[in-house]
Amino acid sequence: MEIHEIIREQISTNKVLIYMKGSPDAPQCGFSAQASQALIGCGERFSFIDILSNPEIRAHLPEVSDWPTFPQLFVSGELIGGCDIIMEMYESGELQDLIKDKPLLPDE
Repeated sequence: MEIHEIIREQISTNKVLIYMKGSPDAPQCGFSAQASQALIGCGERFSFIDILSNPEIRAHLPEVSDWPTFPQLFVSGELIGGCDIIMEMYESGELQDLIKDKPLLPDE
């Protein structure tokens, strides 16, 4: 499977997915740490992909998402944005509402 297809499949099969540097338990940059803590604060299950251990995804995700920086958050297949947007939405309560209001993916 081609890397763009793999990325699209990851996005489409995870209701809440963050591409980040490191993991929520061990983030490898401040932006990834802030974004993952906001997601944890929402109290909903989410998936993550460590782009540092997946260099091919790191190289090609910006082509798929048309977003140049990391982290990148997707909810129900839709790009939400990076750290600044995630934090603004979290602080306003919009992120919590968005994650709770989105329908489950077909396999859930």
